[in-house]
Amino acid sequence: MPQNQDPNLLVGFNTSDDAAVYRLDDNTALVMTADIITPPVDDPHLFGQIAAANALSDVFAMGGRPLVCLNLVGFPANQLGPEILHGMVAGALSKVTEAGAVLAGGHTTEDDEPKFGLSVTGIVHPDKVWTNTGARVGDALILTKPIGSGVLFNANRKDWVSQQAMDACIEIIVTLNRTAAEVMQSFEIHGATDVTGFGLAGHGLEVAEGSDVTLRIDLDAVPIMDEALAMYQRGMTTGVNGVNRQLVEAKWHFERELPTWHEEIFVDPQTSGGLLVALPEEQADGLLAALLDAGVGHSRRIGSVEAFGGRHRLIFG
Repeated sequence: MPQNQDPNLLVGFNTSDDAAVYRLDDNTALVMTADIITPPVDDPHLFGQIAAANALSDVFAMGGRPLVCLNLVGFPANQLGPEILHGMVAGALSKVTEAGAVLAGGHTTEDDEPKFGLSVTGIVHPDKVWTNTGARVGDALILTKPIGSGVLFNANRKDWVSQQAMDACIEIIVTLNRTAAEVMQSFEIHGATDVTGFGLAGHGLEVAEGSDVTLRIDLDAVPIMDEALAMYQRGMTTGVNGVNRQLVEAKWHFERELPTWHEEIFVDPQTSGGLLVALPEEQADGLLAALLDAGVGHSRRIGSVEAFGGRHRLIFG
């Protein structure tokens, strides 16, 4: 896809990165993103928190610091009262404030169902931008949140999920990636992305292809939310799993035989998922320890980066 050939546009839409980056001067670049979702929960305040955390994550995934946010709202005003809209905005404001940014306004359109998100502008040093194209052979891979929120939200609509598992899922996805990103600033991050709608496999594939490498994922090391695998085993799925699988199935390989329902967890669409980062092997233990010490307690080392052998971009072993 064509884009402007401005040398100050450091990251545009020619890659699959999480946000655009535009250099202002030798010390400052803007990080800009926009994201909007439909409600995964009924509570409007919680919906606003989830949507805001999800949008803010794109800036953290680039190594940036969010500064200013604008609401992006679709709302059926003839069906829902203003208190619902106020709850969504209040929830978002709480997370924007927690991120160290300000909420400066926004735009609302009439829609058939509620939609909410943010446009986020942040800053980053031009020489310290993280992209999803920088992973190097020999790097270690660290993931900061467990996967499985997509199937849990769908299964919860049928009351299949325990309240304990649902509460744990929500606590994870409303948690900002701010602390994780701040801890990572002290390490040599070669490549980074946040894991969202394409699932761990889809976003991992973007890293692998963008970096011309293969990601080797340790099946036993990937953190998974409580009851998520059980939901797939029971027959639950999401409307996105099939599309995500089509994107990756010609480029992934499982060294251990798994039932199809188990494979589905790796294409489970995440909302406000964790950061997946590649960094030098010798720094991996230090980063993991620092993340855990800082309270990013779900962080796990999940694999490594290998040379691309011409066939598989993702190997699960």
